[in-house]
Amino acid sequence: MHRAFRIAGLALFAAAVIALPSAFAEDLAVGSKVPDFTLTDFSGTTHTLSDYEGQIVVLEWTNPQCPFVQNIYANKVMSDLDAYCKESKVVHLGVDSSHFVTADAEKKWAESQGIKNPILLDPSGTVGKKYGAKTTPHMFVIGKNGTLLYSGAIDDNPKPMGRGNTNYVVDAVKAALAGKTVEVTHEKPYGCSVKYVQGT
Repeated sequence: MHRAFRIAGLALFAAAVIALPSAFAEDLAVGSKVPDFTLTDFSGTTHTLSDYEGQIVVLEWTNPQCPFVQNIYANKVMSDLDAYCKESKVVHLGVDSSHFVTADAEKKWAESQGIKNPILLDPSGTVGKKYGAKTTPHMFVIGKNGTLLYSGAIDDNPKPMGRGNTNYVVDAVKAALAGKTVEVTHEKPYGCSVKYVQGT
């Protein structure tokens, strides 16, 4: 009986990962200048990426309805990353490019999870597509000069439960803070597909 429930649960997780839309930018190349953008978070505060030039920035594509996102919060993967970012004076911004995203829903999710970093609303999907964001979560680490240092999975656990042993984002940030070359610059992102507006 338990095995049947587990199989059914994994089938639901698999169903959450659907075909990706075709209107994507090319994957950003490591070392290239990332696109600037201006978005508003759920509290109504406007954020422009270029305003953070001179700081390392971590972008996290998210969707509270995604089981993979729920898992990384349940297992403290993202909250541990956020705490590390705050301690290291690194900017951490969430971005939700789901076509159904609303400020109220995002605020409730943030409050329920104790999320302190801003979550920016991108219901048109414009910014997500500029970055080629494919999954939730999909992570980007941007250097102080506005160039891409890392993109892809947050860690080495491409499963709908548990947590991995290696956090690629933390490793990239640590290297950048130490003035070293980021060794792993890309790992295939995993999770649910970003829920862009259909037909775009």
